[in-house]
Amino acid sequence: MKFKTEMCMLVLALVLFGVSAFLYSYQASSGELAASAALGSYPYRSYALTFVGFGSLLTFVASVSFSKRSRNLQRDRRHKL
Repeated sequence: MKFKTEMCMLVLALVLFGVSAFLYSYQASSGELAASAALGSYPYRSYALTFVGFGSLLTFVASVSFSKRSRNLQRDRRHKL
Protein backbone atom coordinates (compact mmCIF):
# COMPACT_ATOMS: atom_id res chain seq x y z
CA MET A 1 0.00 0.00 0.00
CA LYS A 2 1.01 3.59 -0.39
CA PHE A 3 2.01 5.78 2.49
CA LYS A 4 -1.08 8.01 2.11
CA THR A 5 -3.36 4.99 2.31
CA GLU A 6 -1.65 3.76 5.47
CA MET A 7 -1.91 7.19 7.09
CA CYS A 8 -5.59 7.49 6.15
CA MET A 9 -6.22 4.07 7.69
CA LEU A 10 -4.50 5.16 10.91
CA VAL A 11 -6.43 8.44 11.07
CA LEU A 12 -9.70 6.57 10.47
CA ALA A 13 -8.76 4.14 13.25
CA LEU A 14 -8.15 7.07 15.62
CA VAL A 15 -11.54 8.56 14.74
CA LEU A 16 -13.21 5.19 15.31
CA PHE A 17 -11.48 4.86 18.70
CA GLY A 18 -12.71 8.33 19.68
CA VAL A 19 -16.29 7.65 18.61
CA SER A 20 -16.26 4.28 20.33
CA ALA A 21 -15.05 5.86 23.58
CA PHE A 22 -18.02 8.22 23.45
CA LEU A 23 -20.49 5.46 22.60
CA TYR A 24 -19.08 3.13 25.25
CA SER A 25 -19.46 5.73 27.99
CA TYR A 26 -22.84 7.10 26.84
CA GLN A 27 -25.43 6.44 29.50
CA ALA A 28 -29.13 6.59 28.75
CA SER A 29 -31.24 9.14 30.57
CA SER A 30 -33.93 7.97 32.96
CA GLY A 31 -36.67 8.27 30.31
CA GLU A 32 -34.66 6.32 27.77
CA LEU A 33 -33.60 3.86 30.45
CA ALA A 34 -37.14 2.62 30.98
CA ALA A 35 -37.58 2.04 27.25
CA SER A 36 -34.28 0.22 26.89
CA ALA A 37 -34.25 -1.81 30.08
CA ALA A 38 -33.27 -4.92 28.17
CA LEU A 39 -30.10 -3.21 26.91
CA GLY A 40 -29.10 -1.86 30.30
CA SER A 41 -28.01 1.67 31.00
CA TYR A 42 -25.36 1.64 28.24
CA PRO A 43 -27.32 1.01 25.03
CA TYR A 44 -24.51 1.66 22.51
CA ARG A 45 -21.76 -0.57 23.90
CA SER A 46 -22.16 -3.16 21.16
CA TYR A 47 -21.58 -0.48 18.52
CA ALA A 48 -18.58 0.81 20.45
CA LEU A 49 -17.00 -2.63 20.62
CA THR A 50 -17.58 -3.11 16.88
CA PHE A 51 -15.85 0.22 16.15
CA VAL A 52 -12.92 -0.74 18.38
CA GLY A 53 -12.57 -4.05 16.56
CA PHE A 54 -12.67 -2.41 13.15
CA GLY A 55 -10.22 0.29 14.27
CA SER A 56 -7.86 -2.36 15.61
CA LEU A 57 -8.05 -4.23 12.32
CA LEU A 58 -7.24 -1.05 10.38
CA THR A 59 -4.29 -0.34 12.67
CA PHE A 60 -2.98 -3.88 12.24
CA VAL A 61 -3.27 -3.83 8.43
CA ALA A 62 -1.58 -0.42 8.18
CA SER A 63 1.29 -1.43 10.47
CA VAL A 64 1.93 -4.70 8.62
CA SER A 65 1.87 -2.90 5.28
CA PHE A 66 4.24 -0.22 6.55
CA SER A 67 6.69 -2.73 8.00
CA LYS A 68 6.74 -4.78 4.78
CA ARG A 69 7.32 -1.66 2.72
CA SER A 70 10.11 -0.42 4.98
CA ARG A 71 11.81 -3.84 4.89
CA ASN A 72 11.66 -3.81 1.09
CA LEU A 73 13.15 -0.32 0.99
CA GLN A 74 16.01 -1.34 3.26
CA ARG A 75 16.68 -4.44 1.18
CA ASP A 76 16.69 -2.37 -2.03
CA ARG A 77 19.15 0.10 -0.54
CA ARG A 78 21.52 -2.71 0.45
CA HIS A 79 21.44 -4.21 -3.04
CA LYS A 80 22.24 -0.85 -4.66
CA LEU A 81 25.41 -0.50 -2.59
